[in-house]
Amino acid sequence: MDSDQAKSQTTRQADDQAPNVRTSDRTSDRDALAVVSQSGPTLTFFDAHTYRRQQTLRLPAEPHEACFDPDRRLLYVVSTYVSGYYHDHRGRARQLSVVDPDTRRLVDVVDLGPDHAPHGLALDRARNRLYVSVEATDTEPGGVVIVDTRTRRRIGRIPTMAPGPHWFAVTPDGRLGYATNKEAPYVSVVDLENDRFAGRVEVPGSEGLDVSPDGRHVYVAAPKGDFRAHLAGEPGPRPGLRVIETATGRVVRTLPTEGVVFPVHTTATGAVLAGELRMAEEPGGALGAQTDGVLTVFAPDTLEPVGQVTVGRFPLTITSSPDGALGFVANVMSSTVTVVDLHRLQVVTTLGVDRAGEAGAHGLAYIPAAPAGPKPHPPAA
Repeated sequence: MDSDQAKSQTTRQADDQAPNVRTSDRTSDRDALAVVSQSGPTLTFFDAHTYRRQQTLRLPAEPHEACFDPDRRLLYVVSTYVSGYYHDHRGRARQLSVVDPDTRRLVDVVDLGPDHAPHGLALDRARNRLYVSVEATDTEPGGVVIVDTRTRRRIGRIPTMAPGPHWFAVTPDGRLGYATNKEAPYVSVVDLENDRFAGRVEVPGSEGLDVSPDGRHVYVAAPKGDFRAHLAGEPGPRPGLRVIETATGRVVRTLPTEGVVFPVHTTATGAVLAGELRMAEEPGGALGAQTDGVLTVFAPDTLEPVGQVTVGRFPLTITSSPDGALGFVANVMSSTVTVVDLHRLQVVTTLGVDRAGEAGAHGLAYIPAAPAGPKPHPPAA
């Protein structure tokens, strides 16, 4: 039995052992985990306590990342390409899907045109803003589109001065935003108070990133994942997490890793989670020949490595429970989500996610149960 079959069996066992869930238990009165399938193209909801699959919703192709808005209890999902991957696709998409996670309905699709290839999502709850990173057009460099979450209308755009901004994160005070840029040898910094480009922090290409809960540091996965260079045995920068000090805009430390890192996530406790790829020494598809990856955990404050847990093939997105006790790793090549107990550093279960092509589980969002009472905000007109 290969690793993907074993994970599928684990998922079926979790479904079989979970207690029967009434229809009313499948909506807003229980915590849920929403998982995007890139080639699905779908959004699947799981009960966040029993891990039982609840419902699957079809979305515009091809969805990537997801972001939950707790004030409006809405889920935002970007569609990045018509199909394919960064630099290997059949056209750029430009949709932002808006999903009601309580009724499990697609309530709106926002056209981000003339911009295209949206990817990173970051929410500023205090200012009612959703930031969406977008790739360069024929007339504009890559940038960040600003969407008013009250109206779901585009209200601005900030250039990042790079062609392919990918992941995007903001400081807790909403003053600064950071975009990773794949090939460009820097992280772009944007001033969100004045909506302008603010500078560059040099790194050797970059993938995922996240900001510490106190806003003092940004953790950046670098260098960019280059599968062709790996097969050719070409030397490159040592992989790891570059730690940027937000007060000075300087890299003050590097957390070394064995493999190239794509997703980075900080928990509510300040732990830093990094998804490391493991590649076989043989040709593969557009994403290389991937074997099971690794979740590496760094301790809060000291940032010393705590331990590692084996996950699925090509970890691409990470999120965690609100208390920081559980980590969820979406593995795009396995099309699974590995649920990890972050205290014991043990796999709790593995969730299977349907897919129609090579790319499966991608974006993640943890959705806490809704408070009692009416939905906080009506849909935008």
